[in-house]
Amino acid sequence: METTTTDKPRAKDEQKLQGIARDLRKTPPRSPRQKLGGFVIAARMVDKARADLLGSNGEYNFYPCGLGAYFWKFTGLDHAQFREFVGTGASDEEIDKWIREHATQKDAKEIIKWNNEMIGLRLCDLSDQTQQYFETYIPQFCKPESKVKFFFDVYDVEEGVL
Repeated sequence: METTTTDKPRAKDEQKLQGIARDLRKTPPRSPRQKLGGFVIAARMVDKARADLLGSNGEYNFYPCGLGAYFWKFTGLDHAQFREFVGTGASDEEIDKWIREHATQKDAKEIIKWNNEMIGLRLCDLSDQTQQYFETYIPQFCKPESKVKFFFDVYDVEEGVL
């Protein structure tokens, strides 16, 4: 049976997605440091898109997502088109290729620079609003909070990667 909404994948794709998707109610998405298509954050966005399509995203949002906003802006990718392609049941290798073909940012040096800037982004470099949010979020959810030195650390410490 096929669904008529664009929010959910067709049933034939859902089965394929279920075989490769993380259930984010049980397992966190990949670290924002993990690259796909040459970009940090991308693998995490794939995990969140797959889970969102299957309704197994738990507390994780695919869109809107503050971390994802950095990725969409730099790559020029459209989140809806990305989600639609992920919804086909594409493998990581196929998504890697799709990102490389569709990203507006193609310059290898600029991508490396952006990746390194994102990995090294300090909390004090974030917007005032985000810093205020993290002021209470980090002590509550990141244990030990002393491990949080950079923006990506918030995710990795909370999720047990660091």
